[in-house]
Amino acid sequence: DTGLAIAPLYDEPFMAAVPSTHPLAALPSVTAQALKDETMLLLGNGHCFRDHVLEVCPEFARFSSTAEGIRKSFEGSSLETIKHMVAAGMGITLLPRLSVPQGALNDEPLGRRQAAGEQEPTFIKYLPFEGHVPSRRVVLAWRRSFTRYEAIAALRNAIYASDLPGVQRLT
Repeated sequence: DTGLAIAPLYDEPFMAAVPSTHPLAALPSVTAQALKDETMLLLGNGHCFRDHVLEVCPEFARFSSTAEGIRKSFEGSSLETIKHMVAAGMGITLLPRLSVPQGALNDEPLGRRQAAGEQEPTFIKYLPFEGHVPSRRVVLAWRRSFTRYEAIAALRNAIYASDLPGVQRLT
């Protein structure tokens, strides 16, 4: 849209979230090919992250709009809901890296993670992708007619000053 200005902020990789009892949980990493026969948990229509997941695993696009699809994909209203569905063993999903708790990536024991105040479902294994790592680019967008550029700059600086583990910052 020519009426919008954008400032790229960072590229964020996706990770697979699988139940800790799932056969994929024993692997150190996963490929998009390995996910294609799994029950995929997706955000509902209208969520841009749903579209990102369908780009990585396009075969789920056909399931999500047909009666047969209810057997291959389920929808949740938020990433937190989907994480709980994964923990319950309903399927697997893809998540942006920043939605994965740092303790879960470090394989910290559950007791230590809970002591740190983490409320994350504990029966999830997060797997990085091997080979081509799917990712998304996060940008700051505003109307070109917005006259408070200092506010945009302050917001961008605050995002850059934040701890953003696992992402590649853009300048």
